[in-house]
Amino acid sequence: MKETWLTPEAHERLKAELQELETTGREEIRLRILEARELGDLRENAEYDQAKEDQAFLEARIRDLTELLRHSRVGSAPIGERGVVGVGTKVRLRDRYGDEDVYVFTSPENKLDDDELILLSPGSPLGEALNGKRAGDTVSYHAPGGDFTVEVLTVEPI
Repeated sequence: MKETWLTPEAHERLKAELQELETTGREEIRLRILEARELGDLRENAEYDQAKEDQAFLEARIRDLTELLRHSRVGSAPIGERGVVGVGTKVRLRDRYGDEDVYVFTSPENKLDDDELILLSPGSPLGEALNGKRAGDTVSYHAPGGDFTVEVLTVEPI
Protein backbone atom coordinates (compact mmCIF):
# COMPACT_ATOMS: atom_id res chain seq x y z
CA MET A 1 0.00 0.00 0.00
CA LYS A 2 1.27 3.48 -0.86
CA GLU A 3 1.95 5.95 1.91
CA THR A 4 -0.92 8.40 2.44
CA TRP A 5 -0.43 11.91 3.75
CA LEU A 6 -2.96 12.85 6.45
CA THR A 7 -3.53 16.07 8.28
CA PRO A 8 -3.40 15.68 12.07
CA GLU A 9 -7.17 16.29 12.12
CA ALA A 10 -7.84 13.58 9.53
CA HIS A 11 -5.57 11.15 11.39
CA GLU A 12 -7.42 11.71 14.69
CA ARG A 13 -10.82 11.45 12.98
CA LEU A 14 -9.87 8.14 11.33
CA LYS A 15 -8.39 6.76 14.56
CA ALA A 16 -11.61 7.65 16.39
CA GLU A 17 -13.70 6.00 13.67
CA LEU A 18 -11.59 2.85 13.88
CA GLN A 19 -11.91 2.76 17.67
CA GLU A 20 -15.69 3.21 17.41
CA LEU A 21 -16.03 0.42 14.83
CA GLU A 22 -13.82 -1.98 16.78
CA THR A 23 -15.79 -1.48 19.99
CA THR A 24 -19.33 -0.16 19.68
CA GLY A 25 -19.77 -1.18 16.04
CA ARG A 26 -18.75 -4.79 16.59
CA GLU A 27 -20.87 -5.06 19.72
CA GLU A 28 -23.96 -3.70 17.96
CA ILE A 29 -23.53 -6.18 15.11
CA ARG A 30 -22.97 -9.04 17.57
CA LEU A 31 -26.24 -8.20 19.34
CA ARG A 32 -28.13 -7.90 16.04
CA ILE A 33 -26.89 -11.34 14.99
CA LEU A 34 -27.93 -12.86 18.33
CA GLU A 35 -31.39 -11.30 18.10
CA ALA A 36 -31.81 -12.48 14.52
CA ARG A 37 -30.81 -16.03 15.48
CA GLU A 38 -33.58 -16.06 18.06
CA LEU A 39 -36.12 -15.50 15.28
CA GLY A 40 -35.67 -19.06 14.05
CA ASP A 41 -34.65 -20.67 10.78
CA LEU A 42 -31.51 -18.91 9.52
CA ARG A 43 -32.04 -20.05 5.93
CA GLU A 44 -35.00 -17.68 5.50
CA ASN A 45 -34.12 -15.00 8.02
CA ALA A 46 -33.74 -11.59 6.37
CA GLU A 47 -32.66 -9.92 9.63
CA TYR A 48 -29.85 -12.44 10.07
CA ASP A 49 -28.72 -12.08 6.46
CA GLN A 50 -28.68 -8.28 6.74
CA ALA A 51 -26.78 -8.37 10.04
CA LYS A 52 -24.15 -10.72 8.56
CA GLU A 53 -23.82 -8.48 5.50
CA ASP A 54 -23.43 -5.41 7.73
CA GLN A 55 -20.82 -7.31 9.73
CA ALA A 56 -18.82 -7.99 6.56
CA PHE A 57 -18.92 -4.29 5.61
CA LEU A 58 -17.88 -3.29 9.13
CA GLU A 59 -14.94 -5.69 9.14
CA ALA A 60 -13.85 -4.51 5.68
CA ARG A 61 -13.90 -0.89 6.87
CA ILE A 62 -11.88 -1.85 9.95
CA ARG A 63 -9.27 -3.55 7.72
CA ASP A 64 -9.15 -0.55 5.38
CA LEU A 65 -8.73 1.95 8.21
CA THR A 66 -6.09 -0.18 9.92
CA GLU A 67 -4.03 -0.38 6.72
CA LEU A 68 -4.53 3.30 5.94
CA LEU A 69 -3.38 4.37 9.39
CA ARG A 70 -0.47 1.92 9.30
CA HIS A 71 0.76 3.42 6.02
CA SER A 72 0.07 7.09 6.67
CA ARG A 73 2.30 10.06 7.25
CA VAL A 74 0.85 12.66 9.58
CA GLY A 75 1.73 16.32 9.44
CA SER A 76 1.95 19.15 7.02
CA ALA A 77 1.62 18.46 3.34
CA PRO A 78 4.89 17.35 1.81
CA ILE A 79 6.56 20.25 0.10
CA GLY A 80 7.73 19.32 -3.34
CA GLU A 81 9.28 21.50 -5.97
CA ARG A 82 7.70 24.95 -5.93
CA GLY A 83 5.12 25.45 -8.68
CA VAL A 84 4.78 21.73 -9.42
CA VAL A 85 1.49 19.87 -8.94
CA GLY A 86 1.75 17.28 -6.18
CA VAL A 87 0.19 16.29 -2.88
CA GLY A 88 -0.32 19.40 -0.79
CA THR A 89 -0.93 21.81 -3.65
CA LYS A 90 -3.90 23.86 -4.76
CA VAL A 91 -4.38 23.84 -8.52
CA ARG A 92 -6.53 26.14 -10.68
CA LEU A 93 -7.58 24.49 -13.94
CA ARG A 94 -9.43 25.68 -17.04
CA ASP A 95 -11.33 23.19 -19.18
CA ARG A 96 -11.93 23.38 -22.92
CA TYR A 97 -15.13 25.37 -22.34
CA GLY A 98 -13.30 28.08 -20.42
CA ASP A 99 -14.67 27.04 -17.02
CA GLU A 100 -12.24 27.32 -14.12
CA ASP A 101 -12.15 25.31 -10.90
CA VAL A 102 -9.75 25.13 -7.97
CA TYR A 103 -8.70 21.69 -6.77
CA VAL A 104 -6.76 20.60 -3.72
CA PHE A 105 -4.41 17.76 -4.59
CA THR A 106 -4.59 15.49 -1.54
CA SER A 107 -5.83 12.13 -0.34
CA PRO A 108 -9.59 11.57 0.05
CA GLU A 109 -9.19 11.05 3.81
CA ASN A 110 -8.31 14.71 4.33
CA LYS A 111 -11.39 16.88 4.62
CA LEU A 112 -11.55 20.35 3.16
CA ASP A 113 -12.63 23.38 5.18
CA ASP A 114 -13.43 25.35 2.03
CA ASP A 115 -16.52 24.19 0.14
CA GLU A 116 -15.34 26.12 -2.93
CA LEU A 117 -12.38 23.77 -3.36
CA ILE A 118 -12.64 20.36 -4.95
CA LEU A 119 -10.67 17.41 -3.59
CA LEU A 120 -8.40 15.84 -6.20
CA SER A 121 -7.06 12.40 -5.35
CA PRO A 122 -3.58 11.53 -6.64
CA GLY A 123 -4.95 8.16 -7.79
CA SER A 124 -7.76 9.61 -9.91
CA PRO A 125 -7.37 9.88 -13.70
CA LEU A 126 -7.04 13.67 -13.49
CA GLY A 127 -4.76 13.44 -10.45
CA GLU A 128 -2.42 11.02 -12.19
CA ALA A 129 -2.32 13.22 -15.31
CA LEU A 130 -1.61 16.40 -13.32
CA ASN A 131 1.07 15.05 -11.01
CA GLY A 132 4.35 16.82 -11.75
CA LYS A 133 2.84 19.42 -14.11
CA ARG A 134 3.35 23.20 -13.90
CA ALA A 135 1.30 26.32 -14.58
CA GLY A 136 0.93 26.72 -18.35
CA ASP A 137 0.93 22.98 -19.06
CA THR A 138 -1.98 21.41 -20.93
CA VAL A 139 -3.00 17.97 -19.74
CA SER A 140 -5.12 15.36 -21.51
CA TYR A 141 -6.52 12.37 -19.67
CA HIS A 142 -9.08 9.62 -20.01
CA ALA A 143 -11.78 9.15 -17.36
CA PRO A 144 -14.99 7.11 -17.23
CA GLY A 145 -16.87 10.05 -18.76
CA GLY A 146 -14.57 10.26 -21.78
CA ASP A 147 -11.41 12.10 -22.84
CA PHE A 148 -10.70 15.51 -21.35
CA THR A 149 -8.14 18.29 -21.65
CA VAL A 150 -7.40 20.96 -19.05
CA GLU A 151 -4.92 23.80 -18.78
CA VAL A 152 -3.03 24.31 -15.51
CA LEU A 153 -3.40 27.98 -14.62
CA THR A 154 -1.80 28.17 -11.15
CA VAL A 155 -0.13 25.86 -8.67
CA GLU A 156 0.43 26.88 -5.06
CA PRO A 157 0.96 25.14 -1.72
CA ILE A 158 -2.08 24.66 0.51
